[in-house]
Amino acid sequence: MRFGVLGPLTVDATDGTPVAVPRADVRELLAILLAHEGFPVPVERLIADLWPETPPANPLNALRIRVSRLRRLLEDAEPGGRALVGHDPAGYRLCVPGERSLGESLDAVRFHALLDRARSTADPWTRAGLLSDALALWRGPAFAGFQDEPFARPTVQRLTQRRIAAVEDLAETRLDLGEHETVAADLAEWEQRHPERERLRALRMRALYRAGRPGEALAVYGRYRRWLADDQGLDPGPELAALQRAVLSADPTLDPPPARPRTNLPAPLTELIGRDAALARALAALDTARLVTLTGPGGVGKTRLALAAATRPGPAFPDGVWLVELAGLSGADAVAEAVMAVLGLRENTMLGPVPAGEPMSHVDRLAAFLRGRRMLLLLDNCEHVAAPVAELVAAVLRAAPGVRVLATGREPLGVPGEVLLPVAPLEPPEPGADERRVRESSAVRLFCARAADADPAFALDASNAGAVAELVRGLDGLPLALELAAARVRALGVHELAARLDDRFSLLSAGNRGAPARQRTLNALLDWSWELLTDPERAVLRRLAVLDGGPLAAAEAVCAGPGIAGDEVAAVLARLVDRSMVTVAGDRRYRLLETVGVYAMARLTEAGEVEATRRRHRAYHLALVTDGLPGLFGPEQAAHLRRLDAEHRNLHCALEDAVRHGDAEDALLLVDGLAWSLLLRGRVRQAARWADRALAVPGDAPPALRARVRCWQVGIAALLDVEHDVVARARAALARFRDADDPPGLAMARWFLAYVLLHTGHLDASEELAAGAADGFRARGHTWGIAVTTALRANHALARDDLNTVADASEQALALFRSLGDQGGELLTVHPRAALAEMRGDHREAERLHREGLALAEDLGMWAETADRLSGLGRIALLGGDLGAARELYERARRIAAEHGFRPGEIHAELGLRQIARRAHAQAAGVTVSRTGGE
Repeated sequence: MRFGVLGPLTVDATDGTPVAVPRADVRELLAILLAHEGFPVPVERLIADLWPETPPANPLNALRIRVSRLRRLLEDAEPGGRALVGHDPAGYRLCVPGERSLGESLDAVRFHALLDRARSTADPWTRAGLLSDALALWRGPAFAGFQDEPFARPTVQRLTQRRIAAVEDLAETRLDLGEHETVAADLAEWEQRHPERERLRALRMRALYRAGRPGEALAVYGRYRRWLADDQGLDPGPELAALQRAVLSADPTLDPPPARPRTNLPAPLTELIGRDAALARALAALDTARLVTLTGPGGVGKTRLALAAATRPGPAFPDGVWLVELAGLSGADAVAEAVMAVLGLRENTMLGPVPAGEPMSHVDRLAAFLRGRRMLLLLDNCEHVAAPVAELVAAVLRAAPGVRVLATGREPLGVPGEVLLPVAPLEPPEPGADERRVRESSAVRLFCARAADADPAFALDASNAGAVAELVRGLDGLPLALELAAARVRALGVHELAARLDDRFSLLSAGNRGAPARQRTLNALLDWSWELLTDPERAVLRRLAVLDGGPLAAAEAVCAGPGIAGDEVAAVLARLVDRSMVTVAGDRRYRLLETVGVYAMARLTEAGEVEATRRRHRAYHLALVTDGLPGLFGPEQAAHLRRLDAEHRNLHCALEDAVRHGDAEDALLLVDGLAWSLLLRGRVRQAARWADRALAVPGDAPPALRARVRCWQVGIAALLDVEHDVVARARAALARFRDADDPPGLAMARWFLAYVLLHTGHLDASEELAAGAADGFRARGHTWGIAVTTALRANHALARDDLNTVADASEQALALFRSLGDQGGELLTVHPRAALAEMRGDHREAERLHREGLALAEDLGMWAETADRLSGLGRIALLGGDLGAARELYERARRIAAEHGFRPGEIHAELGLRQIARRAHAQAAGVTVSRTGGE
């Protein structure tokens, strides 16, 4: 059943049928229970609220009669409804059976939940939608008919204040989105209803100014100034006064912000030609179907058509239109991780142990994240991962009715409700067609447009129309083939191209009949393109097949070898880009089209160069990891993490290559160099998998290296599962250093395991290891190591209630991290410093520290730390008695932690929410006792 209090009290059955509550006494009892939102109401409090002046002779009996009437009404409305009115020693409550609250059965709870989601959402379109949905729940004044009753006043006041704040938040968000006129009109009524809200006035002034109405903006200020003077004897605050001066001076800071993108779709570089009908079909399908799959052979233009279709219906998807490129991926986890990366989700479990139990899969987490959102996902190149894509899409469509999926692939996904749209090649002219009909052919129009791009002197005329028609027919109208051929027009001309087609493309008419038609056509085309390349160009092209995109330095390292020197690769790459054989993105990363990459790999195998090229690929990326490792501990931390993010697939390929060839040392070096970066990014499970893979490789490797990776493995496993004996395993792992002369590695291992032991509740063992680590770092003058062990000592002292040491150690660690420029390290000092301030009663300082930590965590993309800092702020609000603010902060922390799979953060926030509930109950009990004592 559903209950409404954001307006007149309403009750609806599960099927939406309104339930009348005719008796005033029953309606009053229901209102009291709803005002407590599922929390128990003590019997004494109920009696006092129901009969504030003259209680009946037998108030307990009278209360039971009212409760019985309410239960009977709910049972008559819906079988099982009487169970909604629960009773326990704490009192009566209205709650969902088996739960401790009404959950979203109450519109006020849904209102709070939508606001919390909005405040934790960075995307302005999503935030505006959530705020609009929250405000749409209101049907009038909260608890209309009861709003003046003593039992309802606190709840009404809190709801009303949150409503006004939500109106202001929505106005501010819409201003950011450029909706100035709408905001100015919408706030006019609210300005009259709430003249005391200075922020509301400021928002309306900004809206009017941006709408080109500065005079009206100044009039808003004038009305407020007069109202304040007459009613309060005050002047407007400094911020509003500054805004008035800015309007008077036409300050450019008041101008609207630039439009924000809500998509990652690339801007088209060329016009879509010959696809009007196909585009119309795709758009019509997206209007009615939730899953549309474009199928067809490679090179037919599925991706280009999908991008055009996805660009058109943007306003229908307020949460965005997002492209996920699946080429080169394998496995269910990789597919889900690719989607999560595009949407900004991260696996954040590094800051504490995950409780026992089955963790959510990536697919389930993604489905949960998308629930309630309205967006379009474009999943490109699904054919090689069709099964995991189908699983993911089915889960998303079940969980998120507002999400639609546009997929491309060579075969259907097989998900119920899927609409298939085969994409055919462009239409070539019929044999013998005259020049007019040749010009009308969509295949010819595409070829000529691209040929003119490559050679501005090219034009279709009577002298070349026959050759062009022959060429596009020979290429079967495949867009990729047409574009590759058009790029050769300047060098060869269309007649020579047609002649070479006759010579080189015999497979087009009499190829391998056992192969798909797509493979016959594209293999032939690429064979022909290959023959046009010089030997150095062929060497670079085939060697690029092992590189999953990369900067020029990576291409030079991988492609240099027999036949081409390293300093020659850049010039060859430029020629291959000009020939449309290699693509280069805006961030100057070189990559091969999927079809070209498959072909190039076949040529690399044929040349017998696969192993040598993969060794160079591995060597380059191993050097990237090991040489860049110092960057993780200083001012270059954020930039180096971004570099490693960009090379994530290449790093995985390098590790797999080392494992496949039994090169234990390379595999272990990669994991040792990447472990800390993976933890900083919250990819704990991935770090665990990679450590396991590397340690499983037999063969020679330095004992110190194996010992370091073993310590990473033990510590990471403990962060994921606290059930095993982490102390014993940590000691066993450290014992491996006895046969290794590696003081720096031993110090680092001791620190990391001490950090893990602290977070898994082993204080004594953590202190012992931390002391050894500190000695090792000090002996080497290792500033970062001294900083982290000092920060750890502050946490140890906090656990021991040694406040002087907490203060000294945390400030020392902070100074050291700042001297290094390590912002991630600074976060390690926030908790002890804030806890110390709290214990000393300086809640303002604790709040400041948590807020600074929150801003830093958000900048670094550390969402688990963000949730912890929000919980810290919630605790400060709770200690200050502001239960409403505390509840908002803890709810926000819980929701962020849940969205990013950070279970310890959820638990921390839930503990805080339970403390709030107990404090609220205690306050309610205190009021009741006071009244009783007074009587």
